[in-house]
Amino acid sequence: MKKRFTAAVLSAVLAAGALSGCGAGRNSDVPPDKGNMTAEEAPAGEPGQWYNVGEAADGGYYEEAPAEWDAAEPESESYAESCYQFDVRPENSEEYSQWEEKGFSSVLNQPLSTFAADVDTASYSNLRRLITDGYSLDEIPERAVRVEEMLNYFTYDHKEPEGSEPFGVTTVISRCPWNEEAQLLMVGLKTEDVDYSDVPASNLVFLLDVSGSMGDYDKLPLLQEAFGILAENLTGKDRISIVTYASEDKVVLEGVSGDKTSKIKRAINSLKAGGGTYGSKGIETAYRIAEDNFIEGGNNRIILATDGDLNIGMTTEEELEELISEKRESGIFLSVLGFGTGNIKDNKMETLADKGNGNYAYIDSMREAKKVLEKEMTANLLTICKDVKLQVEFNPAVVEGYRLIGYENRALDRKDFNDDTKDAGEIGAGHSVTAMYELILKDPLMSMSEEEIAGLKYGDNYKEELGDSAFAGKAMEEEWLTISIRYKKPAEDTSNLLQYPVDFDSYTYEPGEDFRFAAAVAEFGLLAAHSDYPEDASVEHVLSVLKGMDLEDEYKAEFEELVQEVR
Repeated sequence: MKKRFTAAVLSAVLAAGALSGCGAGRNSDVPPDKGNMTAEEAPAGEPGQWYNVGEAADGGYYEEAPAEWDAAEPESESYAESCYQFDVRPENSEEYSQWEEKGFSSVLNQPLSTFAADVDTASYSNLRRLITDGYSLDEIPERAVRVEEMLNYFTYDHKEPEGSEPFGVTTVISRCPWNEEAQLLMVGLKTEDVDYSDVPASNLVFLLDVSGSMGDYDKLPLLQEAFGILAENLTGKDRISIVTYASEDKVVLEGVSGDKTSKIKRAINSLKAGGGTYGSKGIETAYRIAEDNFIEGGNNRIILATDGDLNIGMTTEEELEELISEKRESGIFLSVLGFGTGNIKDNKMETLADKGNGNYAYIDSMREAKKVLEKEMTANLLTICKDVKLQVEFNPAVVEGYRLIGYENRALDRKDFNDDTKDAGEIGAGHSVTAMYELILKDPLMSMSEEEIAGLKYGDNYKEELGDSAFAGKAMEEEWLTISIRYKKPAEDTSNLLQYPVDFDSYTYEPGEDFRFAAAVAEFGLLAAHSDYPEDASVEHVLSVLKGMDLEDEYKAEFEELVQEVR
């Protein structure tokens, strides 16, 4: 029988046992008709019900629970006292944006693929939270996973910028691990790393949600610790303001020097949760405060921390998009940090960050807070390029079809690429953007490697006919595609154009670890996102790829642990 558990509840049960003196396993003193069974013997779970499954039993909540099992109210704390009434999966009211996954496109019909850059990472850390809480891949909410944010969560050894160009561009092509009929293209953009001490002065407004829904331990308390880390890394050239909102908004601090660390932290730690969520009012006040303290040539930014559960004033995605689209003309950037579980509104937070020319991260732990607000502080606070768009043109002589993995809600029309009024993505100092395409070639690659050909009696004839690369057709003679990038400098409204042709030189039979790891992340993302195009993707294959790597990076090593957990 299927059972559903979360790590949090299992911990609660163990703690309850320790407090009450309950033993573990089956209790022979309880008659069978009173719930005396292990979780394996019991039926599978139904959300929203708690059942008395017998003192010291290890069960949870189950579908079609026997009538003799006692139902308990969800707010009951008796499980913490007697070891046997608990809820495994609390009611979930989380919301995610809806988008349609795009399949393969014909190069003859659609030679151009256009999309906005994305450096958001919220989807990956949210997926990590779901898996840690006991969700199987099948149970991941629809549209909760955006594969591009999984790819962009990790760092890769992409090329550094050269000369006056803001990006270094990396392209690698190799066989697609999960689709034997396709090749896989990885495109990487990387901006220059900058130390925060060398960046212009910052005018930062912390816009903090202190409504009643923020009272949970993983919301306001975690928020306070996270912003305490940020406060410790600010400098005297920075101006810091704090605006809170619940049923009403309040200006807690305004224009305080960034080196007043104790004052800033005291203000943050004094906050209490309670009341409604008048988020749009708080946003308007935050922009007013940011404008009052505007630094010409500086970094002017609002950092909104919330679970996204707005319920007063403007509350829909459309209303918030209209509000933020108007406000971004002020030259003030808006970044969003998501907190909490159960009722997070990922759709609203993503909309606010996208339309506010900022980035969106989800904070599920202090470790993640340190990553976003300390380790990657400059990248997340200082924008190097805004309205960054990519357009890939494929050569029909080489590529027959293609599919961009992820970026569904970042897709742009062909005409949007040259339209400087069209909003796109922002990239910070030291940020990297990674995208992957599945490619179907017009003349397929040989199924044999050069080493295999070399072992054949007529191997020299293969090389003579197909070239030393063991390729067929025009693949080694012509460009495969051209990558075009448009971007604006933060204070400018006219875009600049860069173009990078990609040919056979980017192909390798033995890709490096960056490519293989990114491909493993994409493959796992297809499974977690319930893709309609998984081909031969599998958890076991992802693990087999990761097993052969030396994952010294702590975040990459953690990814392997997550994959093992869902297996």
